Amino acid sequence: MSLEQVKRSLSILAVVAGIVSAVACGGSGYSSPTAPNPTPSGGGGAADVTITINGMLGSQSYSPNPATVKVGQTVAWHNADAISHTATGSGFDTGAIGGGQTSQPIKFSTAGSIDYHCSFHPSMVGTLTVQ
Repeated sequence: MSLEQVKRSLSILAVVAGIVSAVACGGSGYSSPTAPNPTPSGGGGAADVTITINGMLGSQSYSPNPATVKVGQTVAWHNADAISHTATGSGFDTGAIGGGQTSQPIKFSTAGSIDYHCSFHPSMVGTLTVQ
């Protein structure tokens, strides 16, 4: 195989990978929290704390990171990126949050440290400390 053929094959592979990634980012992926804590806050009111989703930046994907809330407070995630993301942790999942959108607030009723990530992009990680 010539060098030009290798370059062409790699270019095609990169395009296919980009298409697959774009399709995965647009999936719905919504599931409501199943654990008793945290729970959706109900209603459409504002959250006590809003965490911004910055994009695929590893541990800098969510801001602030780590974030701190008090027991009983609500948290929402605002997606400042152009593609869909989630905040998914033990017992909660915001579902797909489109670009420019904000999740429903989730109430955290138990103290502890919760690691979370984007279910579409697992390298996006954050920590929420509930005091």
